[in-house]
Formats: sequence, structure tokens, C-alpha cells
Amino acid sequence: MKAPPRLQSLIDEGLIDTVVRQLMSGKEAMVFVVRSGDETRCAKIYKEANNRSFRQAVDYTENRKVKNSRSARAIAKGSKFGRQEQEAAWQNAEVDALYRLAAAGVRVPQPFNFHDGVLLMELVTDAHGDAAPRLNDVAFSPEDARAHHATLVAEVVRMLCAGVVHGDLSEFNILLAHLPGADGEADTEGPVIIDLPQAVDAAGNNHAQRMLLRDVANLRNFFGQFAPELRATQYGPEIWSLYQSGLLSNETPLSGRYAPERVDVDMQAVLREIDDARDEEAARRLRMASAA
Repeated sequence: MKAPPRLQSLIDEGLIDTVVRQLMSGKEAMVFVVRSGDETRCAKIYKEANNRSFRQAVDYTENRKVKNSRSARAIAKGSKFGRQEQEAAWQNAEVDALYRLAAAGVRVPQPFNFHDGVLLMELVTDAHGDAAPRLNDVAFSPEDARAHHATLVAEVVRMLCAGVVHGDLSEFNILLAHLPGADGEADTEGPVIIDLPQAVDAAGNNHAQRMLLRDVANLRNFFGQFAPELRATQYGPEIWSLYQSGLLSNETPLSGRYAPERVDVDMQAVLREIDDARDEEAARRLRMASAA
């Protein structure tokens, strides 16, 4: 296959040798199967912002790091340079998340390089060496659904302990991969999490809690089709509560049950706060009228 222009620079740099075929074209990127020496890998080419259907919602980009204060000011102004910097920050978010999560032992594709807007990473395969299917293309027995759900809940916890919330986790961006057994153990099938450009910092993003709850609910609803008892679980609130309390680790046992603490409300204190706010507003209006 003739190399697309965006991949030619990787060939020129010796990062890949040949382009085998296009694997998929999604809402934010095109992915190609490539050869690098004896290895088959995949190259993810990010689409330009005006060609993507997935917009960089403010919820995802809140408090994302940029190169310097000049870049931050340009992004705030919405200048051409600012849009370029925002696009670079969007792409770098996935690269940074992949390296961080791979180091933490999360089941994600191994990243190899990021060059000229192209992410070179591991090709996740099935038992036959073909590209692994997405969960939404697979039907599961109740036993397998329970097992994969438990695995993914544990991966969500591992991600959160590494400071990352996926932000768009669902059956459409999880692959069912062939996982070689370690130390003589039998090979298995298991989930691998992909597509992380919208990943957010758990501690630095005000929307992280809502996104984590949605990620876990998506897992519950999908696997609940095959194992209906999963629909009654409350892993999301339980995980976030433990995280906020500083009690969450990769080994923390989870029950799937959650009962929010009930706190008695001091209505008199609430009414006093309302009265104080009303008095402050009246005083402010009086000062404005006097100044006028």
C-alpha cells in the first residue's frame, strides 16, 4: 500500500518500514497497520480539529497542561497559534496518558513513539494475529461477562490510582485481545482499553467524578445485557468515595454496593446564610446607587 503523506515522515525517519493497510477511520483519527522491522504495529493519525466529529469539549480540556504561558494566552484568545497549541495539547493528552498508564500496569496498547502528529503503538490482536475486535462486536456468556466486567472495574481503579480518568470509556473503545500466559500459564482473552485523547486528570479536572461515574455505568450497562445482576451494582460511586477518602488502592476490595452518608442539615444555619447574602446584595446595590 502507498504510504499516506502523514506517514511518509515516519518512513523517512526510519520509524516504520512499510504501510500494510488501513485498519479503521474513526471520529478523531485514522489508524493504519504498519511494519517496523520484524514487528507489526499500528499508526494513529490524528485528524485536524475541523475534520473531527468529536469536539474538544471544555469539560475534557479543563486544566490541561500547555507548553508555557504564551501558549495558554494564545489558547484563551482563540488565535490561529492558540488553536494549533490546543490541538497539540489534545494529541499529547493521549500520548501522555498511554505512557503513564502502561507504566502503571493498565491494559492499554504499548506506545512506541509520537512523531509529527502520528502515534506509533502496539497493534492489539486476537488469537489469530488479526486486529482484535471491539467489545460491541462480541456476544458473551454470563460467566465471561462477569469476568470481563470485574477485570475492567479493576482497570478503572488502576487508572484512577495513576491519576487518570478515561472520560469516554464504553464497549466501543475496549478491545477483546489475545493475552499470552506468563510463566507457562495458558493464553487467555481479555479486555484492552484504547482511545484516550479525552483522558482527564482525576485531581485537576472538576468534571472527573462525573466522567468516572459515566465510564463505570457504561461498563455496567453493557455487560448487564449478558449478566443482568450487574445492572444493580454501584461500583462507580463506591470507587469515587474511596478515592476521595484516600482509601483507594489497586488492592482495595470492592463490593459493588454504595450507600451515601446521610448528613443532618442545619436549616437555621442555611437560613442565616441566605439572610446574610440578601443583606450583602442590598448593601452592594445601595453603594452602586450612591456612586451613580
